[in-house]
Amino acid sequence: MSGKLFDKVAILGLGLIGSSLAHGLKQKGIAARVVGSDASPEVRTRAREIGLGDEIAETAVEAVTDADLVILSVPVGAMGDVANAMVPGLSPETIVTDVGGVKAAVIAAIEKALPKENAFVPGHPIAGTEYSGPDSGFGTLFEGRWAILTPSARTTDAALGKVTAMWEALGSDVETMSPAHHDIVLATTSHLPHLIAFNIVGTAADMEEVTQSEVIKFSAGGFRDFTRIASSDPVMWRDIFLNNKEAVLEMLGRFSEDLAALQRMIRWEDGEALHALFTRTRAIRRGIIEAGQETAAPDFGRQPQAPQAAGGGEPAEAEAKKPARLAEKG
Repeated sequence: MSGKLFDKVAILGLGLIGSSLAHGLKQKGIAARVVGSDASPEVRTRAREIGLGDEIAETAVEAVTDADLVILSVPVGAMGDVANAMVPGLSPETIVTDVGGVKAAVIAAIEKALPKENAFVPGHPIAGTEYSGPDSGFGTLFEGRWAILTPSARTTDAALGKVTAMWEALGSDVETMSPAHHDIVLATTSHLPHLIAFNIVGTAADMEEVTQSEVIKFSAGGFRDFTRIASSDPVMWRDIFLNNKEAVLEMLGRFSEDLAALQRMIRWEDGEALHALFTRTRAIRRGIIEAGQETAAPDFGRQPQAPQAAGGGEPAEAEAKKPARLAEKG
């Protein structure tokens, strides 16, 4: 689906997701006018230099004035403050949505700030790369990816339909679920893997001095993939862990128990149990490929990716139309 759904869309926060939305909404004709804004003067300046959207506003209030849809694309810890800041510019008909990787805490923060007449559709696109900033965005980021919507008490049927149509027009498959269910699912599929990657790469960094630079010199594919994940936006991930701590700690506890079981298998040389575990996990990998969420191509189909050029072109990975997006947002 494509075609104009909105006269004006305001995007607050112009990192990877926000800038990709700006490109996609314009390229696919989903919005007649796209206005962005960001708390950082440097980001606003850069967004203007690369021609992001139709206008870059100095303030959140200016950006959201007369907007049909406002998309909050800031770190989850800043959602409440940004929502408060934009309120004076909202009209009663404005629909508000977000792209935060945590839902329960974000919903509470945004709904506390929003006037009662504004419909709110909590959302989360499962897409991303390890790059960040306005130069990193590209309009095809969401194609073939999932967009999860978690309706709340402030979600109207009309607003849900419009936001669903937007994500579908951007090329996403849309799924709805409860905020609590989203947070435990994402703690399993994204938050815990990122936490493990941050820890493993941190451990390797500590070992780097001990091994006289041999960790990086002889890093193999497994470690390289962990470094891709661990290079994701530190502010975003700090806020995700702090705002989804219950679900993350629950999954971390389960992981610790499974890790202890794995230690016992190795200690007692239980080759049969190790083989059974590795066979089961290999099947999961095949299932992900069959579901279209990854490719079986050599090196996972990935190509060296360069940040977006100043002229606003897409990164090399997007131009090659490779399906792999390893370091997913949230």
